[in-house]
Amino acid sequence: MAAQNIDDVVDGLAGIVGEATRSGDRLGYFAALYRQVTVEVRTAIHAGLFDDGPRMDRFDTHFGNRYFEAYDAWRRDRSGPRCWREAFGLLDDTDTVIVQHLLLGVNAHINLDLAVAAARTAPGADIQALRGDFLLINDILARVVLVVQDSVGELSPFMSLLDKVGGRTDERILDFSVRQSREEAWYNAVLLAGQNDQEREATLERLDVRATVLARLTARPSGLVRPALELIRRTESDDVPAVITHLDHAMDRASA
Repeated sequence: MAAQNIDDVVDGLAGIVGEATRSGDRLGYFAALYRQVTVEVRTAIHAGLFDDGPRMDRFDTHFGNRYFEAYDAWRRDRSGPRCWREAFGLLDDTDTVIVQHLLLGVNAHINLDLAVAAARTAPGADIQALRGDFLLINDILARVVLVVQDSVGELSPFMSLLDKVGGRTDERILDFSVRQSREEAWYNAVLLAGQNDQEREATLERLDVRATVLARLTARPSGLVRPALELIRRTESDDVPAVITHLDHAMDRASA
C-alpha cells in the first residue's frame, strides 16, 4: 500500500488494525498505537497548530509509507529493514509481552524511519524550518503514549515492575523511549538532509544496524528485567483480538 496523504495513512493503519483483530495477529498492537498518534497529528493539522499544515501532511505521509513499505516487505517475503524484521519476527512468540511489541515498533519506526521521513519532507537547508513542527509532535506523542501505557497497565497488572527493576522512578518506559529516540532522530534527519546518495545509504545502514541492536536488547533483555517480563507474561491478557481492541480505543476512553 502507498498513502498519498495523512487520511490514507489513517485508513491504512485502520485496515491493518482491523485485519490483525480478526486474525489475532500481534502486529495490531503497535498499529493500534500508531493509528491513534496519526489521528492526533491529523487533528492538530486541521486545528492549525503546526506552522505549516500541508508540510506536516506530507511529512506524516512519508512517515506512514515507511511503515507500510516495511509491512508489505515482511508480508511478501520476510524482507525489509533488519530492525523491522526483528520486530515482525517476534509476532508469533508468545513469550514476548505487549509492551515489548510496542517498544519494538517504536524503535524501528522512530530510530530508523522518522529521520528518513523528515529528510524527504525538507531536504537540504529546508530541514531547519521543520524543527518547530517536529518538536510539536513530541507533545502529541507523549500524550498518546501515556494514555496507551495506562491501557497496557490495565492489561498487564505487573508492568510497573519494569520501571522498578530498570531504575526509573519518574519516567514511564514508553514515554522515555519515545523522547530519547526522537531527539536522536532529529540529529539524524539533519544529517540525512545534507547528504548525497552514497552518504545517505551509509547513514541508513548505520541507523538500521543500531536499531536492530536495540531491538534485540528489547526482545531478549538480561538481568532483573527478564524475570520481571516472565511474571508480566504470566499475568497479562493473552486474548490478542481483545488486547488490540483495548489499545485501539485508549484515546476514546481517555476523552470520554
